[in-house]
Amino acid sequence: MGDADPNASTSQTLISKLDIGDPLYLHPSDSSTLTIVSVKLKGTENYSVWSTSMKLALEAKNKFGFVNGKCERSTEDHVLASQWDRCNYVVLTWLLNSVSEELFLGQVFSSLDSEVWEDLKETYDKIDGSVVYDLFKKINCISQNG
Repeated sequence: MGDADPNASTSQTLISKLDIGDPLYLHPSDSSTLTIVSVKLKGTENYSVWSTSMKLALEAKNKFGFVNGKCERSTEDHVLASQWDRCNYVVLTWLLNSVSEELFLGQVFSSLDSEVWEDLKETYDKIDGSVVYDLFKKINCISQNG
């Protein structure tokens, strides 16, 4: 009995008192198996739709601060730091659950959701040059009859 953490009940109390509006609050349905968007990221062809859908879903769950870096890990309170870690891993699994298998393999060993978010943005938020060329070609071929 002497090995029990004397702060365990205090820690549990602090976490249970988190307000539903706090980014560190995890709803019982916020499991790591959850898929929060219906579209899977395949690459540059659907990054814009995927990232917009994911941002909306994360905002709705009050977790977008984890991927954009605004929700920072506590350096003073070990209980809140531990809760931040839990939330980070839940959001990380949501991100990984929403990417195709090919992209998943490149991210599965990451430990920070914000790094995965930024890496996916840097890699896939690109404008396809051939699409831009085709658009310019069509614009240049437009002519008015009469």
